[in-house]
Amino acid sequence: MSKYVIATWEPEVPAFWQKSGKATANRNLWISIPALMFAFAVWMVWSVVVVNLPNIGFKYSTNQLFWLTALPGLSGATLRIFYSFMVPIFGGRKWTTISTASLLIPAIGIGFAVQDVETSYPIMLILALLCGFGGGNFASSMANISFFYPKAQKGYALGMNAGLGNLGVSAVQFVVPLVITAGVFGAFGGEAQQWVKGDAHKAMWLQNAGFIWVPFIALTAVASWFGMNDLASAKASFSEQAIIFKRKHNWLMCWLYTGTFGSFIGYSAGFPLLIKTQFPDVNPLDYAFLGPLVGALARVVGGIVADKLGGAKVTLWTFVMMILAVVGVIQFLPHGGVAGNFTGFFWMFMLLFAGTGVGNASTFRMIPVIFLTERQRAAEGKGHAAKEQAIVDANKEGAAVLGFTSAVAAYGAFFIPKCYGTSIALTGGPDAALWGFVGFYVSCIVVTWWCYARRNADMPC
Repeated sequence: MSKYVIATWEPEVPAFWQKSGKATANRNLWISIPALMFAFAVWMVWSVVVVNLPNIGFKYSTNQLFWLTALPGLSGATLRIFYSFMVPIFGGRKWTTISTASLLIPAIGIGFAVQDVETSYPIMLILALLCGFGGGNFASSMANISFFYPKAQKGYALGMNAGLGNLGVSAVQFVVPLVITAGVFGAFGGEAQQWVKGDAHKAMWLQNAGFIWVPFIALTAVASWFGMNDLASAKASFSEQAIIFKRKHNWLMCWLYTGTFGSFIGYSAGFPLLIKTQFPDVNPLDYAFLGPLVGALARVVGGIVADKLGGAKVTLWTFVMMILAVVGVIQFLPHGGVAGNFTGFFWMFMLLFAGTGVGNASTFRMIPVIFLTERQRAAEGKGHAAKEQAIVDANKEGAAVLGFTSAVAAYGAFFIPKCYGTSIALTGGPDAALWGFVGFYVSCIVVTWWCYARRNADMPC
């Protein structure tokens, strides 16, 4: 057996956890976090690139630009379905290394494509789809980390991995506007493009939006290979994991996580272009990174709070807050030829992003608790061995559900920008899309309350 494979892993046994388990789990977590952060950066890089394409001569319509923003979400969500099951098949260390290294393909591809305004739109669409590699990584990353921690600390661990990993969205929207203003890589990075606006001319190295991540991705892939571990107890075939498709709570949590994470990643993808279309006098890249930053940090806090108060209660009130925030956003948008209020719009969106972050953590706190409780109920009265097996089965099912729900929810990265584009095209504004989101959040409140949060709920968590 490889020295990287751990044969015995018992995080629920206090002596084991204190002696060696905690240190090993934390080492894997702190390598997983940067790997996930750069995955999110590559996944969301088009949210910044599309804003700049017209500036350097690419002749794309607003709807075409929204498509480029949305397609990484579509491919990333679809890849997550497969990535959800990869860790038990290949091992967390191997799959983290492979999936991280795959990010080099779209990062390098974008760097070359944007240097030539003759690059065809279909090529750009393919590169946007390839950025979905970054979106897929979340499912396998969260499934992997969930195996390492005991039930009492899963909220913390998953919150840290996802919350700090989500910082990649904010990082790409903060770093890219800076690095495209300088020839960071000298002659190796290619020639600058010219941004002409009226009488003003300035140089732009848009290729750096892809190239800047290449060395960091490579280093993280190496760190994953030499610093992470595979758990023998986490091994499972696809058929063993496929039992989750028969579990009612898998589908219910898909619905709720779409409301939280689907909103976070969809709003992150569409925020810069939404600002540009609704408030044309505002530079969206001065503000866009702040929303994902708030959401990512709120997720870290949300994991800790959910461990203390319970995931269902936190999730329920989070959806209430998100509804109020969306209604606030609508009030501050331009209407009927009257200019909107960007300050109010911005702060309502910050509240909305904070809600998505807390909800991301609280829903993911619910999943392992639900499946451990369900398996332990089934093992009651069947002896010690059955109870031990229940924990093993619960960890495998919970990890698969974490990945699969994140796959379903990730379609938000496609649907939210596309809903904006469709709403603007049909009605002249994004209001119809936003009211649709409000209706969805109402349904999430009903599901959370009835199934998990009310007194005498079937599965209180």
